Amino acid sequence: MKNTWAAFYLDFYRNIHIPQPADAKVKILTPFRNQEVYSIMDHFYHKYYNDCRPRIMLVGINPGRFGAGITGVPFTDPIRLKKDCGIDHTFEQKPELSSVFMYELINAMGGPDAFYRKFIFTSTSPVGYVKSGKNYNYYDDELLKSSQEPLIQSFLSKQIQLAGVKQIALSIGKGKNYQYLNRLNKSKKWWITLDHLPHPRWVLQYQSATKDHWLQHIKDKLNRALNEVGQV
Repeated sequence: MKNTWAAFYLDFYRNIHIPQPADAKVKILTPFRNQEVYSIMDHFYHKYYNDCRPRIMLVGINPGRFGAGITGVPFTDPIRLKKDCGIDHTFEQKPELSSVFMYELINAMGGPDAFYRKFIFTSTSPVGYVKSGKNYNYYDDELLKSSQEPLIQSFLSKQIQLAGVKQIALSIGKGKNYQYLNRLNKSKKWWITLDHLPHPRWVLQYQSATKDHWLQHIKDKLNRALNEVGQV
C-alpha cells in the first residue's frame, strides 16, 4: 500500500537531512539511525498506521531523550512500548512522565488500537535536542529555531497532506509550541482551527493533585475535535 502513514514516517526518517545547530553544545537526538530503533518504528507504524485513514494531528514540541529519543515512537517510553503496544525490545525499562500520562489517556479512550485509528502523535520538530545533558527545545534558541524551520515546515506540511484533516489540529502545550505553530498556521493556513492541550509533563509536575480533572479535560477536547471532523 503506497502513501500510508507507515510508509511516510519510515521513508522520512530514513532519508532525513538535519541542519546542524550553530551552537556546538546542542546535540541532536537521532535514535532512528540505530537499527533496533528503526525496526521498532517499522513495527509500530505498520501495526497502527499501515493505512491512509484521515487522522487528527496532536503536535508536540520535539522528541525527548527518555521517550521517543529512546524508542523512536512519540510519547512512548520503553515500558509503554512493551506493556501497552505489545512490541518487544531490549531497551531499559525506564518510565518517562509524558508517556505515563499519555498512555493513561490512550487507555481511557479505548486503548492504542482505537486511539491510533483516529489520532496521530507527532511533533513540531521531527528531531530532539539535548544541551548540557538535558532536553532542549527547538524554540529555546532563536538560531536553532530558524535553522530548523525548513525541516519543520517540510515535516508538518507533508503530514497535513496525508492527514486529510483541515478542520482542526491540537498543539500539545499551550505556551511557546502553540504560539509558534499558530504563527506558522496563520501564514500557511494549514488548519481552520489550531487548538491546544495542556502538556502532560506540566500536568504531572505541577497539577498532579488534579490529574483526573486534566485527563477528563483533554478527553473532552479530543472528543469535540472528533465530532468536528465527523469521526465520532
